[in-house]
Amino acid sequence: MAASPQIASLLGRRGRLGLDDVLAALVVDGYVAADDAKNVRMGARAGRATVELHPLVLIANAKLPNQREPGRPLSLEGLTEWLAGQAALPYLKIDPMKINVAAVTQVVSHAYATRHRILPVAATPGEVTFATCEPFDAAWASDLAQMLRRDVRRVVASPLDINRFLAEFYGVQRSIQLAQDAKGSGYDSAAAILNFEQLVELGKAGEVGADDRHVVHIVDWLLQYAFEQRASDIHLEPRREAGQMRFRIDGVMHKVFELPPPVMTAVTARIKILARMDVAEKRRPQDGRIKTRSSAGREVELRISTMPTAFGEKVVMRIFDPDIVAKDFGQLGFSPQEGEAWRSMVERPHGIVLVTGPTGSGKTTTLYSTLKHLARPELNVCTVEDPIEMVSSELNQMQVQASIELDFAAGVRTLLRQDPDIIMIGEIRDLETAQMAVQASLTGHLVLSTLHTNDAPSAVTRLLDLGVPHYLIQSTLTGVVAQRLIRTLCPHCKREAQQDPHTWTALTHGWSLPVPKKVYEPVGCLECRNTGFMGRTGVYEMLKLSPRLRGLISAQLDLARFGEGALAEGMQPLRISAAAQVAKGLTTVQEVLTVLPPIEHESQP
Repeated sequence: MAASPQIASLLGRRGRLGLDDVLAALVVDGYVAADDAKNVRMGARAGRATVELHPLVLIANAKLPNQREPGRPLSLEGLTEWLAGQAALPYLKIDPMKINVAAVTQVVSHAYATRHRILPVAATPGEVTFATCEPFDAAWASDLAQMLRRDVRRVVASPLDINRFLAEFYGVQRSIQLAQDAKGSGYDSAAAILNFEQLVELGKAGEVGADDRHVVHIVDWLLQYAFEQRASDIHLEPRREAGQMRFRIDGVMHKVFELPPPVMTAVTARIKILARMDVAEKRRPQDGRIKTRSSAGREVELRISTMPTAFGEKVVMRIFDPDIVAKDFGQLGFSPQEGEAWRSMVERPHGIVLVTGPTGSGKTTTLYSTLKHLARPELNVCTVEDPIEMVSSELNQMQVQASIELDFAAGVRTLLRQDPDIIMIGEIRDLETAQMAVQASLTGHLVLSTLHTNDAPSAVTRLLDLGVPHYLIQSTLTGVVAQRLIRTLCPHCKREAQQDPHTWTALTHGWSLPVPKKVYEPVGCLECRNTGFMGRTGVYEMLKLSPRLRGLISAQLDLARFGEGALAEGMQPLRISAAAQVAKGLTTVQEVLTVLPPIEHESQP
């Protein structure tokens, strides 16, 4: 958007932006009709909102038609970008995950930043970058450059973002500082024993209390922030100098924040209290759960796991949003043929159906979505899990508890006395559990469970390795689904690209699939935080056991021959399911190749 000297002088004549000036500039530039501008002016005067709200916010709230680009509304971000262009300054969409909050909040005080409507977003020894929503009010910049003895760079950002992150950045940093300054009733010697790498600083005793209001604020902010950023996991990692907070978003880890060690310890204790875990026990791993609400009002479950490390307790919180976990089969990424094959496996009255894949490949989501699909008032659906991933009112769920010798096998044995129709076993880990699953299937129940294998045919060899007799596998196993999760391209910014035939051949190894005519590549925009990807979808390998495949199962199973037989019976390997997602324009070959198992693990056509 080219800057116009006429418009710039119109906007900048008073320093601070006024509603009349901004509307006049938008009319001159052809974005707003004169009548629409008049209506906004009158509405603002009637509501007396001109003092409280920034002019761009008032105009964006009016949802005026865009005269220059019909169909594209005059959004706040679009107006901010226009303003940046008129001021000849860079436009910035603030991404808090890319800002070192501890460093930038040291540059200027909260009061100074609020007074001038500026937010520090980057700081180096020679330069500080400030986001402003008043680009024609620049008097503060030269004063600040002299005081800081650093160059001051200005960028233009949304007024709502600046107000929000001013409160959040300074509020959280203040809570951290106050929590660090607060000294408890004495030094916790148990913590010292656990922290193998502790550096004892003489004269600096005292612990931060987990119920301290500043610590409560930090934890509340952390959870809401994770929900907003679509994180699937929150990692709190203690270190000697400063503990790290990291989020996993779309399968990729992002560093979010650093906390001083005493504050990290207090935050960990606060989370353990919320999860009803033993706060005093820091030597053993523990599991717990928290149920809370997101800012949108949805109930969200968090599964908490702690682990003792060299610098204290590491905490991982896995987030289960019920709206995300329970999807229909189309939303999971099943093609119509895969959805039909999966339904034919799980809608039988008895048999064992296995879902396989590494940790984080979406097995839980597939199983819960399937149970939601199967659960009807006339059926008794029971699960035994370690731990219960997500509590559901339609299921009867039992948690494994090793301390009282309630393992998977004992759980299934109990469930068989509970008149079940469908049993879900969290994971088959040992022979006893596998035997109980087989027993349940033989007595007329549908059993769903998971295994850790690279592909679907390997599940049969895994059961044989556990010690399940081949004839019982023949008579009970209905089918196996292997799966992976791949990142999907951001629908807002993906663009058409040329598919390299060599990478396509690498993906469709041994399968003569035509190179798709239209493929897309990631670009990066505000919606996807410039990653080019937004969300994930599943790719699947469906192995349904036919009479011929059952005949191939023997005590000394030839896996290669069995895999070839599965392909001959219509099984499509993971890479072909993934190739279909590329051909649909949902992802890229490069993304798919990072998550698929090596070719030597796959059956060849």
